[in-house]
Amino acid sequence: MLHRITHKQTIPAPLDEVWTYFATPHNLNEMTPPDMNFETIHGGDEKMFQGQLIEYRVSFMPLTKSRWLTEIAHVEEKTYFVDAQRIGPYRFWYHEHRFQAVEAGTQITDQVTYELPFGILGDIIHTIWVKHKLNRIFEFRKKKVAELFGS
Repeated sequence: MLHRITHKQTIPAPLDEVWTYFATPHNLNEMTPPDMNFETIHGGDEKMFQGQLIEYRVSFMPLTKSRWLTEIAHVEEKTYFVDAQRIGPYRFWYHEHRFQAVEAGTQITDQVTYELPFGILGDIIHTIWVKHKLNRIFEFRKKKVAELFGS
């Protein structure tokens, strides 16, 4: 079953500055909770571009590390980009990052559409654990972005 989560945040910073930060793949490490032991393995050295492949290792559960290969599937400068999982823990992962200049600064909207493997078992795991884990990751990200750019 496909699931979708959406998070929005408005920060008092200009769009150019916010875009530059988010378009730098290595900054994802700073925006990920430390207990996930996130590390970029390959492909994050350049400014983001369409077709870019970026490989990570990340701990979703204690004492385990997963390989995660994403492709930057779409980019429209200072408007949006999409990362799509090619190899990783999800059956399907499509993460849209949208940026819009607003009177108060920049509005960031994250929308993730995803599906877990394992059919009905995956849906149960989603309800019990994954949904909460993803929301916690985005709450951490909101706090980090507020620290970096103001709230």
